[in-house]
Formats: sequence, C-alpha cells, structure tokens
Amino acid sequence: MTPRETTEFPTLRTPSGAVPLDAPAWNRQRPSAMPQHRYQPVHDRVALPLTDRTWPSRRIERAPLWVPVDLRDGNQALAEPMDTARKRRMFDLLVAMGYKEIEVGYPSASQTDFDFVRHLATSDAVPEDVTVSVFTAARHDLIDRTIASIEGLPRTVVHLYTATAPTWRDVVLGRSRAEVHALIRDAATHLMRRAGEQPGADIRFEFSPEVFNLTEPDFVLEVCNGLTELWDACADRPVIHNLPATVEVATPNVYADQIEYMDRHLARRAAVILSVHPHNDRGTGVACAELAVLAGAQRVEGCLFGNGERTGNVDLVTLALNLYAQGVNPMVDFSDIDAVRETVEHCTRLPVHPRHPYGGELVHTAFSGTHQDAIAKGLAHHAKQAAEWGLPVEEAPWAVPYLPIDPGDIGRTYEEVIRINSQSGKGGVAHLLHTHHGLDLPATMRPDFSRTVQRTTDADGRELSHKDLWDLFYATYIAPGEGGPVGLVSWSTADSGSGEHHFSCVLRIDEEGQERHCQGTGNGPLAAFTDALGTAGFAVDIIQYTEHGTTTGPGSHAIAYAECRVNGVTCWGAGWDTSLLTASVRAVAAAVNRAEGGAAR
Repeated sequence: MTPRETTEFPTLRTPSGAVPLDAPAWNRQRPSAMPQHRYQPVHDRVALPLTDRTWPSRRIERAPLWVPVDLRDGNQALAEPMDTARKRRMFDLLVAMGYKEIEVGYPSASQTDFDFVRHLATSDAVPEDVTVSVFTAARHDLIDRTIASIEGLPRTVVHLYTATAPTWRDVVLGRSRAEVHALIRDAATHLMRRAGEQPGADIRFEFSPEVFNLTEPDFVLEVCNGLTELWDACADRPVIHNLPATVEVATPNVYADQIEYMDRHLARRAAVILSVHPHNDRGTGVACAELAVLAGAQRVEGCLFGNGERTGNVDLVTLALNLYAQGVNPMVDFSDIDAVRETVEHCTRLPVHPRHPYGGELVHTAFSGTHQDAIAKGLAHHAKQAAEWGLPVEEAPWAVPYLPIDPGDIGRTYEEVIRINSQSGKGGVAHLLHTHHGLDLPATMRPDFSRTVQRTTDADGRELSHKDLWDLFYATYIAPGEGGPVGLVSWSTADSGSGEHHFSCVLRIDEEGQERHCQGTGNGPLAAFTDALGTAGFAVDIIQYTEHGTTTGPGSHAIAYAECRVNGVTCWGAGWDTSLLTASVRAVAAAVNRAEGGAAR
C-alpha cells in the first residue's frame, strides 16, 4: 500500500441501510456496506468451556514475573533489527530496571541473534540472579543450534513453540492434530536430551502452543500436560507453559476465561508456571494481560512500550505502572521514565507516542483550562495536606485530579504538567506564574490576564512557556506603570504623624506635553496618590489592592496588584520593585495608564 493525497472521500460509502427495527429512537446509525459476514465471532471458532468463572471478583495484589521479549519478539518486528551493540544496550537497561528473566533472542533464526547470545555467554553481562531465555521452533536442527548458543550460560530457559490452532495446523503445517502433537513431543524429547548433555548447566523448559487462544482447550491440555510429565516438572524445577494470544480475536474476558480454565485443569499445577503472551491486535493487550493475571497467570511476556508485530506485544510499562497506581509494587524501576524511553527509542529506532500511557512526552501535560485549574488546585491542596501531616510532599498520599500518579515518582518535573496554548485557562496561567515567578495573582485578576493570553495564543497559534507568560504579564500590567500616557516623573510621600499622608509628584501628561506638579492627602500613601491624581483630572478609585513578596531574602522583589476605576474605566495594574511602596505606587500608575490607553476590561 502506498500513501495517497486527497481532499475528498470518493471511496467511502456512507451507511445507508435501514435503521434496525430494535434500535432506540436516539440511535439512528445505519448498517454499512462493509462485508462483516466474512468474519466469525470467536465463539464459533473455538470452544469456551468455562461457565463458572471466578476471576471477575479477584484483585491483583502482587506483580507477576515480568519477562521482557524486546530482544526477540520485539526485535523481529523492527524494519532495522538491532545489532549487538543496541541489543547489549537494551539488555543492560532491562537488567538495571530489575527484570530477572529476559528473552534475549532467537539464535537459530539469524547469525546476529546467535552472536548476541554468545556475547552474553562469554562476557560478564548476565548477573547471577538473571535468567536468560532463548526461543526456538520445534525442529531438531534449530534446537541443536539453540543449545550451541547457550553453552557457558549458567541459567537459561529454552522456549519451544509450535502453532496448534486448527487454521495453522491445516494451512501452515499441513498436519493433523495427532501429527502436531507427535511433532511437539518429539522436539521436546530431543530438547531434553540435548540439555542433559550440558554438564553443570541449569536449563529449564518453556512451551508455547502458538495461537493458544484459537486452539481447542482439550488439545492444549493434552499437549501441555504431556510435556509437564515428559520433562518431569516439580515445584523446585517447574516448567513454563506460556499461553499466547498470538493474534487477538476476542474481548479480554474471553481470554481470561481461557486462562482460568487452564489454571484449573493443568496437571501438576504446583510444578507449572502459567505464563501469558498477549498481542494487541484489537487494542486490548493490556486488558488481556491484567484479566489473565486475575484468572491465574503468574508470568507475563511483553515489550517496553508495546513494540511488536502488527499492533505490538503487550506493553510492560503500562502494565507495571497500572499496578503502581493501585498501590502495588511493580518490582521493576521506572523512577526515570524518560531515560527508559530514550534508550528504547535509540535501540528500536521507533518513537514512543507523545500520549503513550505514563511514558509519553505529553502524558502528564494539560492544555485544557478546566483540567489545569483542577490540577493547580490539587497540587496546592496536596502540598497543604503534606505540611499538616508533617510529611515531605513526595511521600504524602497522592490524590490530585487528572494525575493518576505523581509525575515526580517517574522522574518528571511539574513544569511538564501545565502548559499554555489557546485552550488553556486562568488556573493554568496563574499556576505557572506562581510556580516559576512567585506571582500569586488575585482571583479576580486571573480572568483578565487569561483573556490577554487567549488573544495572544489565538493570534499566532503557538504554545507559551512560563517565560513567555512572565514577559506578557510584564508588558501588560507592569510596564505601563513605568511609562505611558501619564508619566510619573518623580514622587515622594510623607506621614504627618496623625494618620494623614501627603503625596507630591510630577506628572508628564502626553496630550499636554508638559509636566504638572500635583499634591494630595489621604489616610495612606495610595489614597494620597489618588487624591493627587484627582487634581490633574484623573478620578481614581482603588477597587482592589493586594501585595506580596515574590522571593525571600535581602534584595527580593515585591509585587503589588491594583484594580482601579479611572474616570469610569476599570483596569488592573501591577508594580514590581524591591520596595513595596514603590511597587504599590507603580501598580496604581499602571492601572491609570492602561485605562487611559484603552485597556479597559
């Protein structure tokens, strides 16, 4: 298939069938002309014998054994398979994160995979508590090549697989059910014999009936139970039976039913590790894995960020952090999610989607105004509660709207949480100004500045950084107090000692082009200033006023906010200076200049 450019939809056929007779009045969807009759529901393709399921009422309270297959199954899906250097970098990442069983390759499939397994066997790359897994089809020559690759590795799992589903038996293998079973048993016997020829090696066995989810349950049991017996599995040396949803064909509850059925009926259950390997063809790989664990699975194979054939393998990042978000230790470390993502992107040469769960670049970012407001309030409430409990904010119980986990737990900063574009609102704008510049905008000033931000982002369509916001705030509210239609050339104030303040100033009024000396009195410096402005023809009434420091320590700046009615026009102004009095005077001057300059709200 090749890309095509079009501005129309000439090949689409708007559904025009009759509205189903049983459709409610509010649903006017019509049947499309697409040939859905070509496809069978899963219930018509495979027997589903479980009727008394118990998995829906269970809870996941501990992490399964995670087995990353990035170096084998994930690697097979890459247009440019990893070389030894990239494989080693990925392997080292997986070890550092805490994975204890890692599938490292398909050594009989390519020289590159064989050489990488040999690299691990002849280096000190594999820690003592890490088991290496290798993959092979059920053929004598491929098994021999696989055994040769692992010579010298102290602990390995050899993963044997054969497709078992009817379509695969008929179309791919051209063998009957009995013949496929005989093929598997013969290969498993050969594997056991070859493993026994490796003195001192700790080799365990895994079997996958490929396309398990479309294979008759009684046939899977027959094959798996036979291998459990053949390999003489026991609790101290268990066999792994890995039951893959090789191609997703049903809703996740069906897969869970299949896994619970196997969990109940596998022979020597204490000697079997029940493993799953979901793919993501229907977009429900994560749900399949989670429900399978509820149904009895003890081990999950998948890839970081879900790389794999077609739509991918199940995503181990999402699975582990889903557990973490429920208060369950994931048993692997994601405390620097960006380093994990960057390594995976380097090794696979595939980008991780910006909105990928947990790991995406934008996953903790809110642009929507209502979301930003809730997050900003949530973060403030979290900090307040942590202080009341006497806990550091990073240790206090987490309950912040729209953020399932604390971004700081996976190495993210709060700068990424709220970002400003044309969809943003007053809460997000105020949060960034407070977080990065120490401004605590009055609640009634926030909508005023938000409108200014909206006009700016609508005009150029770009995102504003916190520095952009500060520059825009400064230009809008502070700069007018330092120059404008009404220039405050000089000023002084004095306290008479009896509660009355005097204010003297020189004003330069642009329209007149001359300087005017004005004086005023009042019960405070600002009241005296507005009285002085009145003598120059500016009727100023201060509606709201607030002030605060922006930092602590000597030389820190203070900021003052003043909402004033100037000759009937209401405007906000702000002043910023190391002197609080100077800041307050400039805030009123800024409001006057904005009103005179036509900046009414």
